[in-house]
Amino acid sequence: MLIGEVARRSGVSARMLRHYESLGLMRPSGRTGSGYREYSGEDIRRIFHIESLRSLGLSLREIGRALDDPGFTPSALVDDLIRQTRERIAAETELLTRLRRIDAAEPAGWEDVLQAVAFLQALGAKSAAARQRAALSSVDEVPVPVEALVEAVLRESEPNVAGALRWALARSGDGGTALLAEGLGSPVAAVRERAVRSLAEMPGDEATARLRDALVHPDAVVRGHAALALGTRGVAATVPALIDMIVEGRNDTDAADALSMLSSDTATADQIATGLVDRLAHDTTGAPARVRLTQALADIPGRTASGALVELSQDRDRAVALTAAYLLQLRDAR
Repeated sequence: MLIGEVARRSGVSARMLRHYESLGLMRPSGRTGSGYREYSGEDIRRIFHIESLRSLGLSLREIGRALDDPGFTPSALVDDLIRQTRERIAAETELLTRLRRIDAAEPAGWEDVLQAVAFLQALGAKSAAARQRAALSSVDEVPVPVEALVEAVLRESEPNVAGALRWALARSGDGGTALLAEGLGSPVAAVRERAVRSLAEMPGDEATARLRDALVHPDAVVRGHAALALGTRGVAATVPALIDMIVEGRNDTDAADALSMLSSDTATADQIATGLVDRLAHDTTGAPARVRLTQALADIPGRTASGALVELSQDRDRAVALTAAYLLQLRDAR
């Protein structure tokens, strides 16, 4: 079979077949009387073997070794190809992510693109100071890729940098709210906490709705941060969750402060006082929890709270009774 027919049947150009021959990868078995290359069936099979190995990403040099070295074992080479392919996919995925984020920032010109690239590089810097500067400069100087801010805040463990990122995210619009809500489903507890803390600083109704959903989250830390944030937003539905935090001793001082903020009207103040008294009456977790519940009544206005403190000043638990009596003195002095 002559080279033109081989090229037509194999799909390999005559030029490439000559290149393979020049590299010693394959040689036609014979020549015609006129000196033209003549390929046998075995030659054709070798061409297909070469093309098959090329499809796996092997170089022509590696293909020559694979076909001609009787002692060659493919396992190491295949493992290396797998590693190289994974690295290439990771690099391409990172590039695609970066391009998508720049596109989402809607740059007006090349200057915006360059600024966005510099911003993304700074967010991934090893230096915490560099990451913090990038977050603090993002709002006014750079078209902000919100996805990048969310990813950065969910992975950031340095407190000052995390605070700057939350600040930047809160000022970037509500585009990050849904992404943060997805972070609440992370299998990593630290990521869930970062997500809810960031949501707590996001303004607007959508963030409030996401925080309401988090009140029933299976992670107690997520529930606690959501309750504290909603309490400062005046959401009375958080009262049971805040009382639970006081009983359990999780951010109990912050929870008591949130209850105090919620008690600005008489009806809510009485509801809170009643909830605290009910837990005092039925709590079985021991004296420390009962003392914390009593202390939480300190800044709850109204007759219900005052009456509860009067009764608690005679409580069988001396620590509770002394705490209630002291709080009554403070209320009388106001």
